Amino acid sequence: MFSSSDTELQQRLGDALARVIELRAELSGDAPLRQRWHAVKEFQSRRLAATYADLLASDRYRAPCEIFLEELYGAKDFEQRDEEALRVVPKLAKMLPTRAVETLLLAVDLDEMSERFDSGLAREVALPVTPANYAAAYRNVGSVAERERQIDAVSEIGRALDKLARIPMLSAMLHMMKAPAEMWGLSHLHHFLQRGFDAFVDMRGASDFLATISRRESTINRRLFAGEADPFRPVD
Repeated sequence: MFSSSDTELQQRLGDALARVIELRAELSGDAPLRQRWHAVKEFQSRRLAATYADLLASDRYRAPCEIFLEELYGAKDFEQRDEEALRVVPKLAKMLPTRAVETLLLAVDLDEMSERFDSGLAREVALPVTPANYAAAYRNVGSVAERERQIDAVSEIGRALDKLARIPMLSAMLHMMKAPAEMWGLSHLHHFLQRGFDAFVDMRGASDFLATISRRESTINRRLFAGEADPFRPVD
């Protein structure tokens, strides 16, 4: 039987997913806005790949870096994954440790935060997206503190994944879930969980990785709001 906290967690996850789905549906219904939204995401993906080229070239950090760039910041359409997760919130609570469901909630909360920011950028920016017009839109859409909260959320998800990687038997549980997940139409969601878990297990400690991301993103955030000419230049 579920505790009241389990039920509350299910409700929070379901509500968060519903908000993200609604936001993406609004974007899908406006073709010019959706085009600029995708252009913003593609620009961000290229920028992140350049900012973290050293981590992507590292045997230790490549996989977790790809998780962050593709699963959390990527230009892909996550509609199917969101719909899957919304449909099976109660099943998730039965199949996974509470900490794993909490981690998924953190990821969905970041999804909502990021999509609201990106949709705001898409409403401000003109095509083609360039470093200059992206930086101008960035300053118009939010504040330094709001963007720092987004960076903090990324670190929180990373810490949560790092803790999951230490749970005995969770790897075996996730691997055993692959066939049922495919049968239930949940392959995208399972792939997301499995990929993130395996990447953090193999990294063997995430402190340096997460500190690097936080330091670089905070520095670039401050540069953007300061109106520096080259905000995306390398950060030590």
